[in-house]
Amino acid sequence: MGALQFDTFTFHYKSPRTDQTAIERRIKEIAETRVRYGYNRVHVLLRREGWEINMKKTRRMYNELGLQLRNKHLKRRVKAKLREDRQEAAGPNEVWVMDFVHDQLAMGTSLR
Repeated sequence: MGALQFDTFTFHYKSPRTDQTAIERRIKEIAETRVRYGYNRVHVLLRREGWEINMKKTRRMYNELGLQLRNKHLKRRVKAKLREDRQEAAGPNEVWVMDFVHDQLAMGTSLR
């Protein structure tokens, strides 16, 4: 049995990436003060402050810090929750319901 054979460069590899803690700290501060800002807006603020950072890097760091915005709920779903339950009809012709998606008239014209 021989020793493992691999390139010594992979063993002695040192990443060229500089320390990112300062910019991560700044992204976190911006996200805490401006809660509704996504990574696009945070990136614009960082560029205005003089940080030389790529949009993709901003997005990657934003996601790694767990600063993803929550999905917005549709307004119609909120209204449906607040709507009262239907009352039962007390007499004839009090409640009308249309329960078809599409229909056809006697002449053959389609009705939606």
